[in-house]
Amino acid sequence: MSGSTNRGTTRRGRIALIAAVVCTITALSPGAASAGPTDAGDVRQAGVERVSVTAEGTQANDDSSDASITPAGHRIVFSSFANNLTPGDAGRTEDVFVRELAAGQNRQFGGYPLAPPMLSSDGQVLAFLGPRFNNMALYQHHLSVGWSSAYTCSLWRCEAAMGSNDRQQAFSVSFRHPETNRRIEVRRPDTGALQTVDVIHNTAPARPSISSDGTRLAYQDGGEQDVFLWDWADNTPAGPIEGPGKAAELVQLSDDGSKIVYRSGPDTYVHDVASGTALPVPGVKGVAIDPTGRYLLHAPSGTTGPAPLTLRDLETGTDETVTDRPASAGIDAVSTGGRHVVFESAAEDIVPDDTNGKTDIFLRTLR
Repeated sequence: MSGSTNRGTTRRGRIALIAAVVCTITALSPGAASAGPTDAGDVRQAGVERVSVTAEGTQANDDSSDASITPAGHRIVFSSFANNLTPGDAGRTEDVFVRELAAGQNRQFGGYPLAPPMLSSDGQVLAFLGPRFNNMALYQHHLSVGWSSAYTCSLWRCEAAMGSNDRQQAFSVSFRHPETNRRIEVRRPDTGALQTVDVIHNTAPARPSISSDGTRLAYQDGGEQDVFLWDWADNTPAGPIEGPGKAAELVQLSDDGSKIVYRSGPDTYVHDVASGTALPVPGVKGVAIDPTGRYLLHAPSGTTGPAPLTLRDLETGTDETVTDRPASAGIDAVSTGGRHVVFESAAEDIVPDDTNGKTDIFLRTLR
């Protein structure tokens, strides 16, 4: 998965967090094992459903947010203040929930997430940033095997991105301390080797967004509002990909590393890594792209809050409405092939019997 910015905005590379510098690794007690992932895509009919509900379909009793879906469309992760989504949850703090779509069941993970939670590209590993003693930690849980770990952080104001699968995770950390010495470190999943990417400017977050195999990294060079692409093969950042004299804001690198989505002015651009050319998508605010780089989720240009969401097939130029109600989504919101889109909304008329008056998580199945 990719990379993100701060809480409530886009997330991925396949996912990124406002984090801290990773310093030590501490093993935690293994959690209960779950069944292996099952692709729910073939058994869901086109339409919209609310997924921040109990196994019996009871609606959440508090707000839910920060949802993302796996490329296969079989698991959704989100945060919620609700205490009725799993049996025995008596607390009123914010927790992380993983929704198994085929079974219609939730798994709860405590820890008070400080940024949007994330799933690895195969959906096997959950990770989220949370407090740990007087520091912060990136907690990881293997959803099938049951192992857990915590990457303890001792410095503040970094961003991280995770990709790949199972225990072999591509991982990047963007260091912001001291402010005059920013760098990004990328760990390759197949060998565990570490490489460092130097970032010249430091007036804005680097926002790393990593491919699932860990070989490509897109990031924001905030000093000049430029977007760069780093490749493991030559360890040299290329860019700015938007060209000279043009301000750009990174949205994400697609999970397969083939496309980079960025915004510039009122328009969105989808940069093809292989050809070095960019497809302009005028007058829209790019929000997310599917793992293959073909389907772009977008909102109306100029919007800064909840807005209607549309999915565009970049090959055919056709649009499909995801929701015409005010909604928000993160960069892991679209499954492979644009079949599923997950989003959050406080609207009460997206599905029948929505009476909780809270922000809920919804899943739109398009095909």
